Amino acid sequence: MTKLTETQTIILNAGAQRPDNIALPLPKGLAGAAAKVAVSKMIEHGWLQEVDANLRRNEPLWRETGDGHGTTLVVTDAGLLAIGIDPVVVKTVVAIRKHAAEAPALKAPVIRDGTKQAILIAMLRTPEGATIEEIMAETGWLAHTARGALSGALKKKLGLAVTSDRDDARGRVYRLPAA
Repeated sequence: MTKLTETQTIILNAGAQRPDNIALPLPKGLAGAAAKVAVSKMIEHGWLQEVDANLRRNEPLWRETGDGHGTTLVVTDAGLLAIGIDPVVVKTVVAIRKHAAEAPALKAPVIRDGTKQAILIAMLRTPEGATIEEIMAETGWLAHTARGALSGALKKKLGLAVTSDRDDARGRVYRLPAA
């Protein structure tokens, strides 16, 4: 197995971290004849491959072919193996990132009118707020259900900022900012 130079290692590592394993741009200070020699050797070893550049996606050009098209450099599976990266892992990570980018955005939960959750939110949005006992009386819930609705449904699922403070006359009072 051929030993990689520092420059070749830098090029392959950078390419492995970019979308579609594109090896360009080359490291700073590597240009002209030196770049051509380094890239030619890497192509010769099968670590890089010259492919048509997709100009619509603004892929960087390695060279122009003269017919209005250009080529770019891509790290091959052999190039990934040369730096100790399993190509299957890279392809899996790329697929996961692509799926995450294409996944539809989660829609905001809708609070239906007339539900106990809507009643709870309305109670908490009043200036005086509500205590657990008042929530229990209005909804018919037990204390643990009321506390669970505050922390689980309102805070975690709906992302509402439920606050609480101690009132000497009423006890612990829970509030939501006015909508």
